[in-house]
Amino acid sequence: QHTIVMTGASRGIGRVAAEHLLCRSPDVHLLVVARGSSGAQLAAELATGGHTVSHVSADLCSLPSVRSAATGIRDRLDKGELPPLRGFVGNAGTQYTNALTETPEGFESTFAVNVLANHLFVRLLQDRFAAPARIVITASDTHFGDFRHNMGMVPGPAWKSPDVLARTGAFPEPDTTTAGRTAYSTSKLAALYLVHEYARRLPAGIDAVAYNPGFVPGTGLARNAGPVSRFAMRRILPVMTLTPFATRRSAAGRYLADVVLGTTQAPTGSYVDRGRADRSSQESYDPQRERELWDAAEQLTAAYAAGADGLSDDF
Repeated sequence: QHTIVMTGASRGIGRVAAEHLLCRSPDVHLLVVARGSSGAQLAAELATGGHTVSHVSADLCSLPSVRSAATGIRDRLDKGELPPLRGFVGNAGTQYTNALTETPEGFESTFAVNVLANHLFVRLLQDRFAAPARIVITASDTHFGDFRHNMGMVPGPAWKSPDVLARTGAFPEPDTTTAGRTAYSTSKLAALYLVHEYARRLPAGIDAVAYNPGFVPGTGLARNAGPVSRFAMRRILPVMTLTPFATRRSAAGRYLADVVLGTTQAPTGSYVDRGRADRSSQESYDPQRERELWDAAEQLTAAYAAGADGLSDDF
């Protein structure tokens, strides 16, 4: 038996992936991370059929909440309440209609959820992984920033110093939807940078892989958008799954499960585009930016990682 920790399992591709993981890996104990009381209901629904599912509460917009969840998982592993940890799936993501939404700790919310929350989870669980293990972070082809990958619906990333990206107002006209979408694509570029750093720094036997589901209409990603955009995502854009441009939610979730289970061959540091390992954008391979982001992420999360029992500073 083994444990897989997963964020973003309550809806969309994450829900589909969770169901695949449980059906295809009978020995898995799936530990879902969800906000508030929703985790208990999610765990109960997923456990139907005799699967082993538990939950931990966390608000990914709050780094103290992430710390509490991660330390709780560490305690359960140490007490033998959970089987060995073999996976972490950072599938949760968010996109706002501006670049001014702020977390209680003063971070720009897109960057906090899509980058810092994943990093803090990895940092706090790093010494509890039992090889072979796999960390999978959900990325996005919006990081390419070209028409071919998103038909101009999302502006490309606009990289800046990570200390600037972590705060509100990093982009021009920060109160606009364009700025919010730029924050999203930039955060997904940052996720790739961190995956490359994890591949360099994690011990042998613990892989880190980025997964791109492609454009998947009908997910909860547009839940913070205006009513017109939400209607389009739910009712109009799903027809695009009939074209090669978009991915059905069922297929995207299955592809994610394939990556987590290792069915899709992808060495550590890989970028998996739907069902196969591929090259990410040229901009996403930049060792200097990767080191700078690593240093910034370490600094920005240090207060929440400090003091965890047994946590090593060498990583």
